[in-house]
Amino acid sequence: MSEHTPLISHGVCGLPVSSTFCGLGSETMGEAPAHSDSPRKLNTFFGVMVPTILSMFSIVLFLRTGFVVGHAGLLQGLLMLVVAYTIISLTILSICAISTNGAVQGGGAYFMISRSLGPEFGGSIGLMFFLAKVCACGVYVLGLVEAILDVFGRDPALLETAVLRVLPQGYWFTVLYSSAILLLCLLVCLVGAHIYARTAFLILLLVTVTVVSILISPLIVSPQDFVIAHRGPGNQTHFYNVSYTGFNATTLRNNLNSGYTLDYSTNKVMSFASVFAVMFTSCTGIMAGANMSGELKNPSVSIPRGTIAAVLYTFIIYLLLFLLVSSTCDRALLVQDYGFFQRINVWPPFVTIGVYCASLSAAMSSLIGASRILHALALDQLFGLPLAPAAITSRSGNPWVAVVYTWGLAQCVVFAGQLNTIAGLVTVFYLLAYAAVDLACLALEWASAPNFRPTFQVFSWHSCLLGIVSCLVMMFVINPVYSSASVALLLLLLLFLHYRSPTSSWGYISQALIFHQVRKYLLMLDVRKDHVKFWRPQVLLMVANPRSSCQLINFVNQLKKGGLFVLGHVQLGDLDSLPSDPVQQQYNFWLSLVDKLGVKAFVDLTLSLSVRQGTQHLLRITGLGGMKPNTLVLGFYDNCSPEDYFLHDPAFCKSSLGPSAEGDNFGVDLPSLQAHFPPVRHMESPRWLSADEYVGIVSDAIKMNKNVCLGRYFFQLEGEGRESRTEGAERTIDVWPLDLLSPGHGALVDVGSLFLLQMACVLNMATRWRRARMRIFLCVEAESGDQGWVAKEETFRELLGMLRIRASIKIVPWDAVAQLCGRRPEPDDDPSKTAPVLSERFLSAVNRLLMDYSSQAAVRFLYLPRPPTLSSQSQQYLAQLDAMTQGLGPTLLIHGLTPVTCTDL
Repeated sequence: MSEHTPLISHGVCGLPVSSTFCGLGSETMGEAPAHSDSPRKLNTFFGVMVPTILSMFSIVLFLRTGFVVGHAGLLQGLLMLVVAYTIISLTILSICAISTNGAVQGGGAYFMISRSLGPEFGGSIGLMFFLAKVCACGVYVLGLVEAILDVFGRDPALLETAVLRVLPQGYWFTVLYSSAILLLCLLVCLVGAHIYARTAFLILLLVTVTVVSILISPLIVSPQDFVIAHRGPGNQTHFYNVSYTGFNATTLRNNLNSGYTLDYSTNKVMSFASVFAVMFTSCTGIMAGANMSGELKNPSVSIPRGTIAAVLYTFIIYLLLFLLVSSTCDRALLVQDYGFFQRINVWPPFVTIGVYCASLSAAMSSLIGASRILHALALDQLFGLPLAPAAITSRSGNPWVAVVYTWGLAQCVVFAGQLNTIAGLVTVFYLLAYAAVDLACLALEWASAPNFRPTFQVFSWHSCLLGIVSCLVMMFVINPVYSSASVALLLLLLLFLHYRSPTSSWGYISQALIFHQVRKYLLMLDVRKDHVKFWRPQVLLMVANPRSSCQLINFVNQLKKGGLFVLGHVQLGDLDSLPSDPVQQQYNFWLSLVDKLGVKAFVDLTLSLSVRQGTQHLLRITGLGGMKPNTLVLGFYDNCSPEDYFLHDPAFCKSSLGPSAEGDNFGVDLPSLQAHFPPVRHMESPRWLSADEYVGIVSDAIKMNKNVCLGRYFFQLEGEGRESRTEGAERTIDVWPLDLLSPGHGALVDVGSLFLLQMACVLNMATRWRRARMRIFLCVEAESGDQGWVAKEETFRELLGMLRIRASIKIVPWDAVAQLCGRRPEPDDDPSKTAPVLSERFLSAVNRLLMDYSSQAAVRFLYLPRPPTLSSQSQQYLAQLDAMTQGLGPTLLIHGLTPVTCTDL
């Protein structure tokens, strides 16, 4: 699978590579043609440089240069220019790095972010970037209307009305003119992006001629004085005497410092943040070329080259214009007439044509760019049905429905009525998108993935991090309210996409970062520094068939206490006689099982000639570094017919087919999961594991210094399912720390009994068991003349207090049971050499004792005797365990070898 493979199960579709990239044919999803169906006709100049330059010139160049210098002064204006271009330059480095690391398809910035950070982050940022482009389109249209009304608008404040001033002005007229211009942009964009790109070159020529005329006008036009009239608050007309001085040192000196005053278009006092917000809209066009990636012949080459060249060109032009206007125009002219370039130009129509062309082309560029982002989002189906129609394209590959969607939203934006009103929102959206691009590049760099090999090398993680910080800082400097709202919207989109779970085959940068960090911390996890104070269970649970083991899996998940939990399974077979390893194909089914059960477990499978040998392999090789199992858990070996858990749990029943039955995003649906695991064993079915081999597995684990737990009757345990909400308020945990099969042999407190207590305490700390009552049963021979058990009981109570274990102690007289044992073991006896011969009467008495005291317990913890060394006694050993636990209910037999308790701080 590649990043272009259609996404599985959620209908989320990846973007297929073009046939020119790797020889693959085009792919489609339903009725929506993939990106490779769109014609790729544009080169670096026409596809990247031209739209980027026009987007960055737009209305700021002709209508807001004087606004910036007039309010902020030359020094602060240059500071704004440098800060803005520094921010976009850092982002451009990231764009160049990402775009030269593989084939870039349609969608531009969205494609880069989503394929780097995954669908959740990519989809949310992509939608934010789409909204930014829509708002920018509205800004450019409003700027164009402002320029038109400056020339043709009827102004009641003027004493004499010029012949050309025939257009009525007002809020609703502004909306009407904006709607007409948007309709024109819609018609052009419906023709196709490549047609617009060709005509954009002619527009660029006109804009360039206009810029040249502005630069040479001070050498030709003589100083002039003007009278400017504005209608202010209260419907009063204010007149201003302003001057064009030509190149003048006094004018330059007066314009050096800031002079923030009232903005006549919004009647609000300007500040550094508000002026910077307007000026930064000139920098929002750096991705105009990247957004045309679906139409570029070679996006990986064209995007970096064209974008860098366009940014350098526009920076030089803005720098020259800032110096020019601050040296030739007094401050009053700059702040009271945003269209002053027409007044001081050698031929005023030049500026008029330039403004109209630049604003119109920037609006169309934003409309096309936004529609391409929306089209890419629709193809990936991250937001489901609401965006599904936007995936429809014409025969030529033009996403006309996405264009119509974008036009409709841009129509809503123009109801703002004034350019400066929404400039802050546009800037915040763009800064957030730029920060996301920097974050994508930073994540790729920090992940140190071998396949991140961009041909563009002029970047580092320092530049990415600086770009992120500078974008976020400037966002909140410009408008804290808009910034907070945009971040909140981003988080809501992230949560929506996360819970919608769109799993992709694009690759997740989070997985690469997690791998990088986990490897680093695993190396730091030194087993030589282990201490008993920080011990926790690290469990390997051997599972023959999950159908009969799900309850035990859920129970052990409660026992792990944040430690390692691994489900192990041995597939019988010989690799030499097989064409391929059958184990590798099973991992997805087992991982899907883990997801269904909702347990936090790893899966480790192996192929072996015997279960015993396979278990040895898993005990040795499972885990890594300090994360290795210290406890082996097995199901009990008996003749009971196992229950099929899949028939009772709603998550596995066919009657509950719903969204969960469609699959788990990795190609494993419920029927295939059920079919993969064989039916449970019947009474007459042959066993894959003999009694000798089972006891041998227990012995092997003890030899390898692993603690051993045997679980019996856990299919009877209730309240352990994924949907269970029980917290054990009515449940009890019974602990029998004495070796009941060897009365008088062991001490009341040894390593094994302390381990057993620790495991019971760990269970009592689990969420679903935290309200359960723990009871500890001490078996004593109270009728004998020896009263030493009283002191032992008191000592045991003190020990529980020191270990901070909250439990009630129950004294169980068992003189009658102990007398049935027969020969008492001597101190020198080794029970591992020879299993004690225990009568059926004694075993029945022990079982009755347990039934009398623990029949109502939710789970019982019993001491597991050490298995015999002689394999001939394995049957006898298992028979004794079977007789002792017969009919008890959920029981865990535990043999502990590891010191796990500590009374020190």
